[in-house]
Amino acid sequence: MKSELMAVGIFFIGCVALVMLSIEGGYRLGRLMHVRSEDEKESPVGAIAGSVLGLVAFMLAFTFGIVAERYEARKGLVREEGNAIRTAWLRSDFLPENDRTEAARLLREYLDARLQAVIAAQSGVSSPEDVAAILANAARSHKLLWDMAVANARKDMNSDVAALYLESLNDVIGIHASRVAVGMQQRIPAPIWYVLCGLTVCGMALIGYQTGIAGSKRSWAIPFLAASFSMVVALIASLDRPDGFLKVSQRPLMDLLDTMKSAASPP
Repeated sequence: MKSELMAVGIFFIGCVALVMLSIEGGYRLGRLMHVRSEDEKESPVGAIAGSVLGLVAFMLAFTFGIVAERYEARKGLVREEGNAIRTAWLRSDFLPENDRTEAARLLREYLDARLQAVIAAQSGVSSPEDVAAILANAARSHKLLWDMAVANARKDMNSDVAALYLESLNDVIGIHASRVAVGMQQRIPAPIWYVLCGLTVCGMALIGYQTGIAGSKRSWAIPFLAASFSMVVALIASLDRPDGFLKVSQRPLMDLLDTMKSAASPP
């Protein structure tokens, strides 16, 4: 938690500094133009600044929409994965006795490894290599489960029961791939950050320029503007990362793992 707060805090302070420097640079240029020329008027500059700030607001809304949709998708995939694993676990009772016990164990170990990978990614402490190693263990469980299911299905190619179990395993593997893609690989593209940063610098510089060309003093409201803007950008950055301040709860998977462990324990 401390590392996450520190990362968000550093990003927030960086945004505040960028906004303040942009406004200050625009203000000084505006004061210089105000002294050198009286032809530069405040009204046209205000119209231009308003247009650029409108583009900044659009980019903020667009970027926030991306991360908010992805955050909701991550939450939905947790529920879907829990349901898929539960279904596969229950349908493993259709297997022969020896394979039934082994399949239940593999599903339990897979879910445990899956939770470890998510917790490691959310903590921000583990390296990408450590997370990849945990996910590799989960993939091996997929392979063993799939090979076992196929071997049993080949004994009776017309078995509806085997088809149901294979379908449930296919759902588990597919949702796992979706969670890795959405939760750990997809990020806001760098060009979007570049455009947002560039528009921010231009818009804030024009605010300072408008103030300077009008001959006004620096406003005490500027720090509040910088802080407000930076809070929104920091929130977007946090939602874009699995180790951000706002994490997706893994409670459905934790509850399922407890259920599976209880069923495996002798009465």
